[in-house]
Amino acid sequence: MPGSTKLRYGGDYNPEQWDRATWLQDIDLMRRAGINLVSVGIFSWGLLEPREGEYDFSFLDEILGLLHEAGIDVDLGTPTAAPPAWFWKKYPQARVVTREGVTLGHGSRGMGSPSSAEYRRAAAGITSALAKRYADHPAVVMWHVHNEYGAPVSECYSEQSVLAFREWLQRRYGSLDGLNAAWGTTFWSQQYREWDEVDAPRLSASIVNPAQRLDFKRFSSDALLESFVMERDILRAATPHLPVTTNFMATNCPSVDYWKWAREVDVVANDYYLVAEREDNHVLAAMDSDFTRSIAGNRPWMLMEHSTSAVNWQPRNIAKRPGELARNSLSSVARGSDAVLFFQFRASRYGAEKFHSAMLPHAGETSRVWREVEALGAVLQGIEEVRGSRVEARVALLWDVESFWAQDLEWRPSVELDHRERIEAYYSALWRRGVTVDFAHPSADLSGYDLVLAPALYLVDATSSANLEDYVAAGGNIVVSYFSGIVNENDAVPAGPFPGGLRTVLGLSIEEFLPFREKETASLSSGATARSWADDIVLGTAEAEATHLDGRAEGRAAITRNALGAGTAWYVATKLEGDDLGAFLDTVLERSGVAVGPVPAAGLEVVRREAPDATYTFLLNHSEQEASYDVAGTDLVTGETVDTAVVPAAGVRILRTDRNGADATSAGAR
Repeated sequence: MPGSTKLRYGGDYNPEQWDRATWLQDIDLMRRAGINLVSVGIFSWGLLEPREGEYDFSFLDEILGLLHEAGIDVDLGTPTAAPPAWFWKKYPQARVVTREGVTLGHGSRGMGSPSSAEYRRAAAGITSALAKRYADHPAVVMWHVHNEYGAPVSECYSEQSVLAFREWLQRRYGSLDGLNAAWGTTFWSQQYREWDEVDAPRLSASIVNPAQRLDFKRFSSDALLESFVMERDILRAATPHLPVTTNFMATNCPSVDYWKWAREVDVVANDYYLVAEREDNHVLAAMDSDFTRSIAGNRPWMLMEHSTSAVNWQPRNIAKRPGELARNSLSSVARGSDAVLFFQFRASRYGAEKFHSAMLPHAGETSRVWREVEALGAVLQGIEEVRGSRVEARVALLWDVESFWAQDLEWRPSVELDHRERIEAYYSALWRRGVTVDFAHPSADLSGYDLVLAPALYLVDATSSANLEDYVAAGGNIVVSYFSGIVNENDAVPAGPFPGGLRTVLGLSIEEFLPFREKETASLSSGATARSWADDIVLGTAEAEATHLDGRAEGRAAITRNALGAGTAWYVATKLEGDDLGAFLDTVLERSGVAVGPVPAAGLEVVRREAPDATYTFLLNHSEQEASYDVAGTDLVTGETVDTAVVPAAGVRILRTDRNGADATSAGAR
């Protein structure tokens, strides 16, 4: 990570909330815990620029000096996620307008309309001033632009946004004829003859043109990205030696296309908070880390924010159990992060986040949370040699946010067509088998994977269609789940039967969708239970692997297999759950040649990072029972050498296996 050969440890620090005596106490505690990086200034605009064009950097000068003297580096934020009161008073036209027509007021976090000239000018001003003042400050090792673009502001329907949307459409389509063709405006008499007739997709009497909705989501992601790039370029010009990033929200920000965004940052950084009430939240955390690593191009990334215990904004903010703080943190390290940072260092006494956990909670340094923070710091110091090592995966799961945007619009064939549910189901089944997964865009190079999974790929454009065909024909293996390949990039159904862009690779066509009633099931010839969905399939070159024995699709194929070139494509035309989905994936993994070792004990997370001279096996036990795993090596935390790892309940083992010593690809490896 930037400016260090060590794993980074720390979190957001908001010294503006505290007096100088508290700063000194905090810095002493940071050193005790092994903290070496803090993010500063993210929400400080009102202090740094108390009046337009008038800057006061005194508090920032002092705290950066103190942190540097203590050997703690700074990730310096641009405070543009929270414009000050003077800005909103002077430039009310920069306020965000919701789809419902509500103009949002001051008093919260957020930003101005990303298309607002006034907001961009003000953001450029404070960013330029920070860059000029701290370009050579020895404490500053990287820049942190804004905060969590897309949350809470993702779409803006202000007049300035509408003007920017029209310009975006002109660049995309070139002409109104191109726009009308793409949007299918002959439907419901929506043809446009002048550009100023085009509006944002506001609420209307019925549903709004889905192609217009989809393009507005694309535009909104791009508008936010333009705001980031503007600030980034200012910082790069002033400090070409410092990396610039912003904090993503990986799988939890459906309003931003991170495949595009990841190309624009110097290092990918991510925020992740557990869904506290879900018992499988550690699996979802792993999924988020795997996706973050994937958009980073399998380069080391940063866990920029997560929580030590409960958050404050979920319906029930459940505290983490003893050991959970470490397991969550080390799961991200196991999956490629070279940094573990939290929100925030010291718990706030006032404001909206006063009930949010922190590294130093209200209970202080005698608390269990603080003891676990210190213990994690020691663990990270003991495993610093994993820094820079890589995670290798032979299985990829396709993730296309544009497809998700389109699928989630109104008037789909069933309310149970939940793209996120299918993604989680397939990922979770592989997690339980200890299979490490990359995520990939359907147009990306897939040649390095033995198996590709497409649990939810409603939208497939011509480029992705050809790419998937080429991958399979060259010897790849793909699994496609139902309601995939249905529309093109404009949310239009291609000519002919479903599934348009995937007909060739799957070797079949679909005459009609056959969604189930709520709680309806059917039996399959494989012994599995079908839920939610079926298709009226006409087999072409594909063969049926399982059929419906009863129900509305009786006698029709439920699972098919198609040979194309040197590869194979499976289609799952119904919803499989639990052991049924797991058994199917076991078969596919075996047929695809994915090396699969023994299934880990329930709740045991197994991940490897690979270095030129060693394999690092992370064993994270999320269960309340002791678990063992067949891997030999030296525990980096305890120094113990073992032939078989025994992981205590709620515990962690991190084993190094030398490549010239014990076999790193023994029975427990995948």
